[in-house]
Amino acid sequence: MAGVRGIAGQIGRIREKANALIEMELKSRGIKGVVPAHGPVLAFLLQQNEPVPIKAVVETVQRVKSTITVTVSTLEKHGYLRKLPCETDARVTYVELTPKGRRLRKAFEEISRALLNKLYGDMSDKERERLVRQLDRIEANLSQ
Repeated sequence: MAGVRGIAGQIGRIREKANALIEMELKSRGIKGVVPAHGPVLAFLLQQNEPVPIKAVVETVQRVKSTITVTVSTLEKHGYLRKLPCETDARVTYVELTPKGRRLRKAFEEISRALLNKLYGDMSDKERERLVRQLDRIEANLSQ
């Protein structure tokens, strides 16, 4: 158990281990061009039934626009999504998953389930909820 002063390092180590698990799962399924950081963007787009502005992705995923722009470009390069210009406003770009991107749904759900099972282990639902509330507080503290 890490001491109370080592929480940032512990969170970093947890993230590294979670990413390693995701990378292993992606590789075992032969999915190329997708990395753990793409997960939140893919999760959001898998819920959409029509193109959405990149701005909506930025707001939902809560990452800086430049990070989302790089992610979108990478996913587009690998054929998982496409960018569409707005017909009425040249400043707006829409994104949507391609059929190849939509085919990631099953693998995405399986990998997410495997990750959550590994992360939570044998924690009860109450312990899981308490942990998420505490992490929400930490995130809020850092946002002030």
